[in-house]
Order: sequence, then structure tokens, then C-alpha cells
Amino acid sequence: MSQTMSANNRRIAKNTIFLYVRMLFTMGIGLVTSRVVLQVLGVDDFGVYNVVGGVVAMFGFINSSMSGATSRFLTYGLGKSDEVYLKKIFSLSLEIHIAISIVILILSETIGLWFLNNKLDIPPESMYAANWVYQCSVISAVISITQVPYNAAIIAHENMNVFAYVEILNSILKLVILFVLYAVAGNKLMIYGFLVLGVSFVVAFIYRFYCLKHYRECRFTFTKDRALIKPIFSFFGWDLYGNLSTIMRTQGVNMLINIFFGVIANTAYGIAMQVQGAVGAFSSNIITAVRPQIIKNYASGDYNAMKHLIYASSKYIFMLLVAISIPVIIEMDFLLKIWLGEVPLYSVWLCRLSIFFLYFSTLSFIMVTGAHATGKIKIPSLINGSIYLSVVPISYIAFKHGGSIYIPFICNAIFVFFGCCMNLYAIKRQIAQFAFWSYFSEVILRCALATFCAAIVPAVIYFSVSYGWVRLGLEIMASVVGVSVATLYIVSENNEREIIFAKIKDMFIKWKIMRR
Repeated sequence: MSQTMSANNRRIAKNTIFLYVRMLFTMGIGLVTSRVVLQVLGVDDFGVYNVVGGVVAMFGFINSSMSGATSRFLTYGLGKSDEVYLKKIFSLSLEIHIAISIVILILSETIGLWFLNNKLDIPPESMYAANWVYQCSVISAVISITQVPYNAAIIAHENMNVFAYVEILNSILKLVILFVLYAVAGNKLMIYGFLVLGVSFVVAFIYRFYCLKHYRECRFTFTKDRALIKPIFSFFGWDLYGNLSTIMRTQGVNMLINIFFGVIANTAYGIAMQVQGAVGAFSSNIITAVRPQIIKNYASGDYNAMKHLIYASSKYIFMLLVAISIPVIIEMDFLLKIWLGEVPLYSVWLCRLSIFFLYFSTLSFIMVTGAHATGKIKIPSLINGSIYLSVVPISYIAFKHGGSIYIPFICNAIFVFFGCCMNLYAIKRQIAQFAFWSYFSEVILRCALATFCAAIVPAVIYFSVSYGWVRLGLEIMASVVGVSVATLYIVSENNEREIIFAKIKDMFIKWKIMRR
């Protein structure tokens, strides 16, 4: 068993490295492209692009639910080593996704189009371009929907190197878009929307070609196995409600911000989402690598390994996020000025609150994976969905009475913590090894105490050193050292600490041998 766990840990580590290589490359290019796109399009057109894409994303919650169901059942099939089951699951899920793409196409070209032209606050001179971008977004959504089963297959097989290579290519193509925007004349917003659609088409083609060549289950055959349809649609139905609430929590709030604060506020919101995505990528990469192993442990009945993996990944992913986010939160104003030049109104605090939300959503997403592994998601989806969905009416009432733009972000952070607790409760109902107080004491309390201790020195530096690069550098070093020490002596268990010290010792010995 220990050899199996060691092999799994090596696989997770290898996959994490591939995902981090992808992330660092794409993030570097993303920081450049975001600033240039903002400069080329301008604040108004950038806000228009963000809010128009959000209209299509509102219908994407159906696709998100089926994506979770497909990934879960494919990974479960691999854990059971059942090839016939895998082939049926893939073919059935592809049939369902084609049907979903047709539904979303109809909704987008009716309700979505009406909402775009009648309810959104878009400058009249930008309306034609907005409709053009909208159509590009609709086509891109259809491509991404039918792409889900293929991406789920890659994740289930844990071939994260494929994601690394393709996403690096994706980033390079987006960099090429910048040169095209500078070189060609015409409406930049329309050109940008069309080029982004072209990139999404190329990336989808590469993923599908790889899956057809390497995975036998990805060769489509028509199936109507009712024994499989029922559990998939049961899982899908309850996950649908949870994903509907999540998309309303993000894009619904985005629309309300547009209605009450205008497109400039949408620009700030878009920047905050990009910062949240960039910082969250450090943790989401590990979650992506860990997720298949959690589901496979459940499928094989190894519940102790599943519990250990959930607890350990929760603690260490959280602390990694803390190490990255402390200097970012403290120096947000300085970093945004470096990145964007001119910082749009509301951006600094929206970015800070979006990172604060990540602390709780990271823990919640790991627990969601555990709940999804059991397949019993009715209760957590119903309760979590209702909690998340309430952010929209709360925000509307607050905005209607002159409330701050920051209110939905604060609600998001509070509600997602309760959602994490509910997911733990759902796992406990299926697996006796899990307990709320055990998770609370071993994960949440330890991480909270470690975060507080690690933030002390960077905070002192912030108030003691003059504004600029030197202060940022000192805060980064203090954050890394503080989080490392706090993780080692507060978060880690004794056996985990011994393993870490042994790894450090081995690395030191190898380094000495290499120097001889």
C-alpha cells in the first residue's frame, strides 16, 4: 500500500510540475496581453468585451454541470479498470454535450440576444461591435461544450503534460493576436473577438486529435444504455443547480454591476477576475492533479488514502496560496500600476477581495471533489446552490439602496466557507473516516494560525519601508520564509515533517555529490 501511495504521490508531483510550467508560461504572456488589450481596445471596449462574453457564460452553467459529471464517471471507470464502461460513458457524454450545445445556441440567439440589445448598458457606438463579439462568443461556447468529454478524458488519464503543451501554444497564439491588432486597421473590438474565436477552434482541434489517437474509449459509438443514463442525469441534475448558482454568483453580479455602475466598473470587475484567476492558478493546478486520485481512491475503496489526500492537499494548497497572495494583497496598488499603467476605479479592492475569496473557494473545491467522488451530491448541491444564488438578490437590494460595489465579494467569501462545511458533511454521510471537527482542527485552524503568523513580518515591512520595488522584494522573501516555517511547524503533522526533512536532506546530499 505504501508503494502504491508513493507511486501516486510521484504521479501527482509530475503532473503538478507540468501544470506549473504551463501556468508560469501562460501567466507571463497573459499579464502582457491583458495590459496591451486594455490599451488597444480602451477602457470602454474592454468593459464591453467582458460583459458581452458574460452573457454567453450565463448559459454555460449547463455545460459546467455535464463537465463535472463526465469527468467524475470517466475517472471512476478508470479506477474500476472497466474499459467497456469507459467507452459507453464517453460516447453517451458526447451525445449529451452535442444536445447541450444546441440548447445553448437556441437560448443565446433568443433570450441572450434580447438581453444584450435591450438591458445591458453599452454605448450606442459600440452596439454593432458588441453584437459581432457576441456571435463569436456563442460559436466559441459551442466549440468548448462539445470539447468537454475530450478534456475530461485527458484529465482522467492524468496526462497533464498534454495540457501544458497545448496551453503554451494557446498563449503563443494569443500573443500573436496582439501583433495582428496593432498591424490591421478597423474596429479593434470586432477583430479581437474574431481572432479569439479562431484560437479556440485551433486548440479544440488539437485536443480532439490527441484523444482520438491515444484513447480507445474516445472513438464515438452511439449508445443509449439506460443503466448509465440514469446515474449520469441524476448527478448532472443536482450539479446543474449548483453550477447555475455559481455562474449567477459571478456573471449575474457582473450584469448588476453593469446596470448600477456602468462599463468602467465592468472593466474593474474583469481585471479582478483576471487577478483571481492568475493567483488561483497556483492552487488550481495542484487540485487538477490531485482530483483524479481522490476519485480513484474512492472507486477502489481505499477511503483512508482518500481522506489523507484530501486533508494533505487542503493544507498545503492553502498555504501555497497564502505564500503567493500575501505580498500581492499588500502591494495590490503598486502591482496594478506596474501591470496596467492607469488603474481603473474600484480595481484595487475588488482584486484584494477576489483573492480573499480564493482562500475559502480553494478548500471548498477540494471538498467538492470528495463529494463528487461519492456520486451523492443531492444535499450539498441543493444547499450550496441556494446559498450561492442568494448573492444575486442580496447584491441587487444592496445596490438598489446605494450599497457598495464590494458587497457581493464579501458575501461570496462568507458563503463559500459554509459551502465547504456542507461538502464535508456530504462526504461524512458516505464515508465514516471523515469528521467535521477533525477537518476543522487539522486543516482550518492550523491554516488560519499559520497564515496569521506568516503575515506579521510582511505587514511590518509594509509600514516600515518606503513604497517601491525594494519593499515588494522584501515582502516576497518574508512571505516565502514565513509561510515555509509556519507550514513546517504549525500545519504539518510529525510524520509529514519527518518526510519533508528527509527530502531536504536527500536533496542536500545529491547537491554535494554533484559539486564534487
